[in-house]
Amino acid sequence: MFSARVSRATEALAGLTARQPEAPAEVFLRSLFYFNLYRLIVASVFVGAVLFFGSSLSFGSEQPGLFAWVATGYLLVASIFFGTLDWVRRRFNLYLSVQVATDILALTLLMHASGGAKSGLAFMLLVVLAAAGLVGEGRLTLFYAALAALAVLFEQAYRVLARAGDPADFLQAGITSIGLFATAITAHLLARRVVANAALARSRGVALADQLRISERVIRDMQDGVLVVDAEARVRQHNPQAEALLGLRVSGGSLPALAAELDGYYRRWRTQAVEAEAAFRAPASGRTLRARFLPAGDGGNALIYLEDIDKAQAQAQQLKLAALGRLTANIAHEIRNPLAAVSHAAELLADEQRSEMKTRLIGIIGDNSQRINRLVSEVLELGRRDRAEPEPLLLAVLIERFIDEYGEREPRVRAAVAVSVEPAELRLCFDRSHFDRVLWNLVANALRHASGAPGSVRIEARPAWDGRCELHLVDDGPGVSPELRVQVFEPFFTTHPSGTGLGLYIARELCEANGAALEILDNAPGAHFCIRGGPCP
Repeated sequence: MFSARVSRATEALAGLTARQPEAPAEVFLRSLFYFNLYRLIVASVFVGAVLFFGSSLSFGSEQPGLFAWVATGYLLVASIFFGTLDWVRRRFNLYLSVQVATDILALTLLMHASGGAKSGLAFMLLVVLAAAGLVGEGRLTLFYAALAALAVLFEQAYRVLARAGDPADFLQAGITSIGLFATAITAHLLARRVVANAALARSRGVALADQLRISERVIRDMQDGVLVVDAEARVRQHNPQAEALLGLRVSGGSLPALAAELDGYYRRWRTQAVEAEAAFRAPASGRTLRARFLPAGDGGNALIYLEDIDKAQAQAQQLKLAALGRLTANIAHEIRNPLAAVSHAAELLADEQRSEMKTRLIGIIGDNSQRINRLVSEVLELGRRDRAEPEPLLLAVLIERFIDEYGEREPRVRAAVAVSVEPAELRLCFDRSHFDRVLWNLVANALRHASGAPGSVRIEARPAWDGRCELHLVDDGPGVSPELRVQVFEPFFTTHPSGTGLGLYIARELCEANGAALEILDNAPGAHFCIRGGPCP
């Protein structure tokens, strides 16, 4: 089979191991079609020259009868070749070889009838060799060149032996033969390059088709809706989830027909062409959706992602309830210990007569009561995280005021804490009360582990590379071991005997409520915490 042979040749030249599809055979069959069409036109030109111009042309100048018969036969054979192209699928190499041999024989006889190599017809063999090399993928090209060169040389030898030619014409015949081989070699190299490029294009096409199928499957199974919209707000592509969220058939529709509110947001977004979000209510489905607008290349199209806000809020509520359940269990466990101590101390106090023991028991009751009060206060603080009201805070002024307020309770903080804010007008988008609470927890934690020397706790604020703001808080204490860094933000994890273990957990939750992030970095040399937040929109 021709297709199998072409496939094996393609694999060998391209270095592939997988069997290639039948598509390459069609490419070379189309090239063979044009090769046969060229042969038919050339033969028709020769016959037309004989019929209409006769001996007035240089064609057939020596033997016009031979030229006429050969031209007529060449046209007949070319017609047969052109009409039997379908047979080439089974015998491609043999079919092509017969055609090339016929071309060489016919052109050589026509050249002989027209005066030999100096008639100019010898150079038509170059076209035959070049076409055969490209159509046959470079196979047998040198054989065809050798056959054509021998035909030219034999014709010249016959002419000299018959005393109809000059022996000096062998030089021209030799140069023509060299040109034939050069053309054959060039065609062979070009054919190899064509085959290699075709194999590469097929492999890239298969990879691209696989990638497109994967992308279509992913988009089809996405939980979010996807719309591809052109500049006139017509929907070009969509996934099934988009129809489910909008409650309408999207195919062939436009944004004004789907949701007028969405169309209004889209047209306003077109004036900016940067990523943006907007919430709207789909009139058909009644769902509240969040639309995210993105440019889609240079063709003027846009991507619109649709997300079900109600579903996202329900999922967030489920997660919040699950977290609340875990937190409640931990709170019950944490409260049980101080309550047991208070209860036991109260029982002993009722039977105790010694004043010094009563004083000690009363102290135990007071300490554990304060611990329970701190625990309840921090849990209440955590419950207020959703009531954040971010505003642009001037960090230099806010941190200085915080140090003054904290210094009234802990005087050593003024000497121990060193503050650096660069530039001085640096601002952070944060709720004011939340920021005070976060900074209070971090500074208290740093003072607990720092040496207390001047500058033992450093607060440094500076802009980040992405335009956000970074607030670093570092102490000179022993730092946090790598094993404990993954636990410091867990609720009720503490290394301090009187700590509740909620300070850092609450600080991180408040940061997330304000669109910021609280992280623990490598020791520098002590514990190193960093708040990353952005400016208010």
